[in-house]
Amino acid sequence: MRPVLSHPLRLADLPQRKPTAIRLVPDAGELESLADRLGVDAFRKVRFEAVLAPDGGRDWLLKGHLGATVVQPCRVTTDPVTTRIEEDVVRRYTPDVAEVTEEEVEMTEDENVEPLPAVLDAGDLLEEVLALAVPDFPRAEGAEDIDLSAAPPGAEPLTEESVKPFAGLAALRDKLGGAKDE
Repeated sequence: MRPVLSHPLRLADLPQRKPTAIRLVPDAGELESLADRLGVDAFRKVRFEAVLAPDGGRDWLLKGHLGATVVQPCRVTTDPVTTRIEEDVVRRYTPDVAEVTEEEVEMTEDENVEPLPAVLDAGDLLEEVLALAVPDFPRAEGAEDIDLSAAPPGAEPLTEESVKPFAGLAALRDKLGGAKDE
């Protein structure tokens, strides 16, 4: 799937001795598309600024910052919640890391190391960082927790204690242990 704000950079075409500046600021239509894609009400602002530079040998280092303002519904009250996102972004692209092709793979020690692509799409990176930074469960200020329980007619609602698998055994052990002491 193409990123909303595609900004491809063919690494072979970039200067090999000096950094390349990247600045992405989506317009109103792109902000709306980003909001739809990421399942939020709206993005008011998004700005991604970075520098991509050769980093010894065939490696490339990207250092930047993503700033965004997102509006989402509160998970308790459904009132709109505005959150400011400020994320530093660091990625090291190296040919020494293989592309992931398996479902399970061992993680490298450095989570910022990525396989060296022929073309790096800064718009794709913007979406990735933004998707990870958007709060999963935003809460309006002062929103109280909701305590819900449900059960079929005539049945007791489940409590946290009743769903613990060993709670009944512990009670039985205590009961039997108490009987031995008598």
